[in-house]
Amino acid sequence: MTYRVVFMGTPQFAVPILEALVASNQYEILAVVTQPDRPQGRKKTLTASPVKQVALEHDLLVLQPGKIGQSEAMNQIIAWQPDFIITAAFGQFLPTKLLNSVKIAAVNTHASLLPKYRGGAPVHYAIMNGEQETGVSIMYMVKEMDAGDVIDVVRVPIQDDDNVGTMFEKLSLAGRDLLMATLPKIASGQIQPVTQDPSAVTFSPNISHEQQQLHFKDETAQQLDWHIRGLYPTHPAYMQAGGQRFKLVAVKVLKESTDQEPGTIVAKDKKTLTVAAANHTQLLILRLQPAGKPAMDIAAYLNGGGRDLSVGQAWVED
Repeated sequence: MTYRVVFMGTPQFAVPILEALVASNQYEILAVVTQPDRPQGRKKTLTASPVKQVALEHDLLVLQPGKIGQSEAMNQIIAWQPDFIITAAFGQFLPTKLLNSVKIAAVNTHASLLPKYRGGAPVHYAIMNGEQETGVSIMYMVKEMDAGDVIDVVRVPIQDDDNVGTMFEKLSLAGRDLLMATLPKIASGQIQPVTQDPSAVTFSPNISHEQQQLHFKDETAQQLDWHIRGLYPTHPAYMQAGGQRFKLVAVKVLKESTDQEPGTIVAKDKKTLTVAAANHTQLLILRLQPAGKPAMDIAAYLNGGGRDLSVGQAWVED
């Protein structure tokens, strides 16, 4: 049997799921719904979402409503009465009457272990909060954000060198495999969904500009490491140091303690730079990006703009 599907997604996370649906002979994709093209880069070039780019490669109908509620796109989907609406990081709320138009189910592929981290940045918060694992939840969609009954989950460990970019790659593949295994069970009624525990709900709102700044006086080396990895590469964390802004790309937590004040340079040679953080901890800077320049290994920076840095210097400004 072939099921008629409307797929909704926007970023790269959703691409493997769309490609799997296209490759399967079980699903007919009526349309792909994605966010409107957005300006990107310094030149503000109007750019299609990753999902739109893949949809066009497969000659699929693409709909891009600015707001799906009351749009012609929504009316068209309701008229189709698809078997499934499948969403993956679409980026908009779906009205109840749209959710109710499906013959079988409207399901979402969400990158967290629900009820933890409902919202738009679940992977970021999982890493920033020092979680040892995250995962993907397949859930029935309801009007409230990420609040539907959970159909199935897959758990994915967070390694010490993972950042948002690497975790999105892992989770998109794990979510793809889980969804493709779950859809036939939904269609055949073999599912026993689990209602989310309201007392265990946490939220992951979109990342604000204020959250991107690092604070060496308040954060230990480990917390800074989580903070940096939890934002890179989508919203790189930055510090103010020596009157300049630096984005931090990669760091390493050192075991040794220090009595230096947070933000002070503890050690420096031609290839390494260590800075004191809160609670007597030390952070080894591996890779950074000075304002207006490309990202570089710390050795390249120390051989250029960082030549005059010295041990004992109060460098980072909170």
